[in-house]
Formats: sequence, C-alpha cells, structure tokens
Amino acid sequence: MDESVKIHPTAFVSEKSHVGEGTCVWQNCIVMDDVKIGGNCKLGANVFIESGVVIGNRVKIKNNIAIYAGVICEDDVFLGTNCVFTNVVNPRSFINRKSEFRHTVVKKGATIGANATVICGHSIGRYAFIGAGAVVTNDVPDYGLVLGNPARLKGYVCKCGTTLKKGGQTLTCPLCGNQYRLDKDMIEVIKEA
Repeated sequence: MDESVKIHPTAFVSEKSHVGEGTCVWQNCIVMDDVKIGGNCKLGANVFIESGVVIGNRVKIKNNIAIYAGVICEDDVFLGTNCVFTNVVNPRSFINRKSEFRHTVVKKGATIGANATVICGHSIGRYAFIGAGAVVTNDVPDYGLVLGNPARLKGYVCKCGTTLKKGGQTLTCPLCGNQYRLDKDMIEVIKEA
C-alpha cells in the first residue's frame, strides 16, 4: 500500500483490496477482499465495506456505514453518518440469495444524508441530494433533491449543494449563480459562474 495511506491500528484492511493514495481509514473499519477505494478518501469510524464494492476518488464515508456487495460510489460522493445500503430486496437468513444481489450506483458528486436508506437496484444521479432519513425506493435524477419516506423528488440542487430557484425552464443557484435548464426531469448546465 502507498505510504500516504493512513490506516488506524484498530482497522482491518485486506491485503487483497486496493486503497488509493492519500486515503484515511479510521477506527474499527473493515475493508474486505477485492474492494477498490480511490485516492484521497475518508472512511470514518466503524465503516464496513464488503467484497466487490468500488469507491471512487475523494469520497467521504462518515461513521457507522456498511457498504455491501453491488454498490458503486463514483468520485466526490458524500455518505452521511449511519446511511444504509441494501443489496437484496427480500432477504431471509435461511435462504442464500447472493445470486439476486442488485447493484446500486451513486454517481459523481452525489450526497446521501445521515440515516437515509437506499434500497438496492437504483441509481443516484450526479450531484443529487438525498435528505437525512429519506428512504430511496426509485432512481434519483441528476441534481435531484429527494426527501421523505418514501423519498419523493422535491426540487433540484446546484453542483454546490444549494437548492435551485425556478424561473420557467431555467433554474438558478442563489449562492454561486450557476444556471441549469430543466426539460422533463432532465437537467443540464447552461452557465457555470
């Protein structure tokens, strides 16, 4: 492993996993075989990452999170404390359903708030924002803001994380000035400040 990787003495990181340069792994973390973690990531205390998970660069994984097989987090993702991922829709302890694992993709720059639950088989769009405690049961569009149980689309957020203000089909960030065009739940950047 690269010398710039910091692993707390109480953490276990499999020699059969890859951890990118500048990544920090804190107390009581477990990283299983065949995990790929990019560079400059932060894994808070008590994080468990199961075999086969892929984590991009600059991902922040806060405390007490289990990331199970089938989850892919792209670059710049933020996972809030105690958020939950699943990988089987109908688990039973006495039935092996590993062949039924469903993939979850958290795309570049997305945020999943504290205590949110992401049901497997869905995609979280680029720069999307999942509110704290939300239960995601469907795909979330790029820049989408979802809240509640089940999570519902409540609006859109800027790349900087600020809720966008709507003016016709144009959405503007009141903080940074970025502008977006909205067309049938598809959003595109039209001006970056």
